[in-house]
Amino acid sequence: MKIIVMGCGRVGSSVSRLFSRIGHDVTVIDHHDPGALVRLGTDFQGKVIHGIGFDRDILIEAGIKNAEAFVAASSSDNANIVAARSARNIFHVPRVVARLYDPLRAEVYQRLGLPTISTTTWGAERIVEVVTHTDLDVIHLFQDHDATLIRIEVPARFNGHKVTQMNIPGEVMVIAITRNNHTFIPVSGTEFQEGDTAYLTAIPSSMPRLEELLGN
Repeated sequence: MKIIVMGCGRVGSSVSRLFSRIGHDVTVIDHHDPGALVRLGTDFQGKVIHGIGFDRDILIEAGIKNAEAFVAASSSDNANIVAARSARNIFHVPRVVARLYDPLRAEVYQRLGLPTISTTTWGAERIVEVVTHTDLDVIHLFQDHDATLIRIEVPARFNGHKVTQMNIPGEVMVIAITRNNHTFIPVSGTEFQEGDTAYLTAIPSSMPRLEELLGN
C-alpha cells in the first residue's frame, strides 16, 4: 500500500516505521525537522520529503495522486485538518486519518466524516481504565466507548476448558489467543492451554463481572 505520513515527530515517526516494517511503501513529509531522519532510524525503507504537508506541490511530489492512505500526524491540529481534508476531498485518497489534540475538534470532524484520533482523549480514557481495572490489561477503548479490547493471561484453572466458558453473551467474547508465539482465532471447540494469552472484547459495564469470572 502506498502511504503518506505528514509529520515526523514521535507519533508520525513511529507510525511510519511500523508501516515500513510490515512492507508498505511509505513517504514521510516533514517541515525541515533535523531530527526526523534520526527518529526514523537507519533501517527505514521509505522516502522523506521536506516541506509543508498541506502544500499542493509537496503533496504531489510525495505521490498523493497514487496514495492509498494519508496520515496527518503533525503537532498542529490546524495543519492536520487542512492536509487531511485536502487528501480526502481534492485528491480522493481512500483512507485518511488525522491526529488531533483537541477532543472537541476531533468530535466535530468525526461527525463530518473525517476519521480522527484524539491522543488527549485516548490517553485520558486509558488512564481511567488502567486505574479502575488494575487486574485487566485494557489495550484499546473503541472510539464509540461501547467496547474495549482486553488482554489477559489465562488463569490456570481454565486450562482444558473451552474458550466459550469465558464468554458472557452480549458482554464478553474471546476473539483471539496467543499460544507459543502464534496468534489464532478460536472456534467453539477450542480449549485453553497452559501459558495462553487471550484477547477479549467487552462492554465497559461488564468489567466487574469479568474480574469476578477470572478470580481477580
